[in-house]
Amino acid sequence: MASLLRLQPLKGLYLIYQLISTVLIRLPIWVLTSIPRSWRPRPHWTMRKSVKLKVVRHMIDLTTIIGPLRKTPNHLAITPGTGVNGVWIPPIPGLVKEELERWANVSQVISTEIPGYWQHKKGSTIDIAAPPMPGEKVIYSLHGGGYITFSAHPSDMTAAIARGLLQHVDSVHRVFSCEYRLSSGEGVRAQNPFPAALIDALAGYVYLVDIVKFDPADIILEGDSAGGNLALALTRYLIEHQNSGLPSPPGALLLLSAWADLKPPNAWLDNAKSDFIDLADGGTLARAVISFVGPHGLKAAETNPMISPGSRNPEMKIHFHGFPRTFIAAGGAEVLYDMLCSLKERMVSDLGEGDGVRPGEGKVRWYCPPDASHDWVAFPQDETERIDTLKAIATWVAAS
Repeated sequence: MASLLRLQPLKGLYLIYQLISTVLIRLPIWVLTSIPRSWRPRPHWTMRKSVKLKVVRHMIDLTTIIGPLRKTPNHLAITPGTGVNGVWIPPIPGLVKEELERWANVSQVISTEIPGYWQHKKGSTIDIAAPPMPGEKVIYSLHGGGYITFSAHPSDMTAAIARGLLQHVDSVHRVFSCEYRLSSGEGVRAQNPFPAALIDALAGYVYLVDIVKFDPADIILEGDSAGGNLALALTRYLIEHQNSGLPSPPGALLLLSAWADLKPPNAWLDNAKSDFIDLADGGTLARAVISFVGPHGLKAAETNPMISPGSRNPEMKIHFHGFPRTFIAAGGAEVLYDMLCSLKERMVSDLGEGDGVRPGEGKVRWYCPPDASHDWVAFPQDETERIDTLKAIATWVAAS
């Protein structure tokens, strides 16, 4: 039945039914059950925030049944639009080496041309893909979405992160986002499984360094959720393969609600009531893991440091020596909180805690709003927590 609801006219009729039933039935119930503070997911939450969480959960459940509400831009084309500044990122077959090449052969993926999108600070006069101004820093952004959804396109909801950074970080005048390939299917039939996204992220990084001519030290690599996972993998690959024709690692790493451990999600039960991520067996997150690991199998989700750097599996052998100064933002109310704590502990063990700007100072900055849910910086409605976080990031960037 769910597959039929993805087809018109059933999809349209079902959407009308959902809209009417939500406005007339669900929304009043959600409001009423959010009035007592003790009934809210977090006592300190406002009623508005409590209702918003229920709305977001319902929207996610709805798209699971009927598919996306609108066509999402993807890696096959540059999607035009007002103020959209798209470019093509050239493939990098010669830089897919050693274990990355072996993983690519298993998954039957190759480096291919993909789109990238520039967003500029409001009022900027910088040309698209212009060489950097002296000392200019750029943010290289990798979007979230569990490796199965969302886009680098400026119209995507995750682009709110780039707009927030451009608004609050004075020294950053532009953000570049990579439209990496999304995964689907499962097992040997999976489309674009690991390491397709890593190859694409590497191509975008090489584009910034070799074509636009940014110094790697001036690149701030940012990723939210799955994009944070991808940012960690890209940084690790650059560090572990220096002096092999690859650019140097980025000057800084910005991780927002990073999905640091892709092991089967039924172990992540804390904060389930205060977040919108579906932890159920067969839910969205579980399907995302299966699609992403593809032919590598679920074991790779626990033991491959390029996939799960926050895994607590004793078979995982991992370190963070050589990583740049890093800002880790974790929401105290998100389901990924425990794994982010594990990631922080490992990084601090190797790099120390601090802003990483003075000799001998630790490199890891930890920021944790206690009542923030997953990826709160992508939701402009979470205004206070979002702005406070963006200001903290601006201070961290300025310290360098």
